[in-house]
Amino acid sequence: MPRVKGGKITRQRRRKILKLAKGYFGSKRTLYKTANEQVMRSLMYAYRDRKQRKREFRKLWISRINAAAKLNGMKYSTLIHGLSLAGVVVNRKMLADIAVNEPNDFKEYCLLAQKGINGDAKPAQPKKAAEKTVVKEEVKAPVETSAEKAPKEEGYEIYQVADESNAHHKEWAVKKNSSTRVSKYFKTKKEATEYIKGLQK
Repeated sequence: MPRVKGGKITRQRRRKILKLAKGYFGSKRTLYKTANEQVMRSLMYAYRDRKQRKREFRKLWISRINAAAKLNGMKYSTLIHGLSLAGVVVNRKMLADIAVNEPNDFKEYCLLAQKGINGDAKPAQPKKAAEKTVVKEEVKAPVETSAEKAPKEEGYEIYQVADESNAHHKEWAVKKNSSTRVSKYFKTKKEATEYIKGLQK
C-alpha cells in the first residue's frame, strides 16, 4: 500500500496549533504533540473562567458595597432590601463604583434605603407604555373588471383581472363557462388565447 503524505493540510493544522501555543514554556511551544495537549487544556480553562470571571467580579462588588455600608451603620443585605423598597434601580457594579469614588453620594443611597425600610420613601410608579393600536389591513381579492372583459371563446372565457392593492399588476384569466374556478392565469391575452386553442384541438 503506498504511503500517503498529509502535505499542505497537515502542515496548516499543526501550524495553527503552534501559533496558539506561542509563549508557552519549553517544548509546549515547539513540539506539536505537547503543544496540542496544552492548547486543548488552555481552551478548556478559558471557557470555564469566562463564566467564573462574572462570579468573581460580583463577589468583589458585594464586598466593596458591604464595606462602605458598614461605614454608614448598615449591612449589605439591609441596604439592597431598602433600595428595593424605595424603588431605586441601580446595579451592584455602579453601586460599588460609587462606594469607592463618591462616598458622599453613597451615603445618600444609604439614607434612601433607610427611608425605604421605614416606609417613608414611596417607590416611583413605572411609566405605562403607550398602547399601540394595531391596524389590520384587509387583503382584498383580485376584482374582475367588467370594462376590461375580453370576448368569450367557445366553451371558455378570457377576462382581465386587476388587483386593487396594485393597479399596475394585471393578469388574464381563463375559466370554463360552466365553472366558477379559474383554470389558469397568463400575463398576456395572446398567451391565454393560445392556451384555449390548445385545449380545443
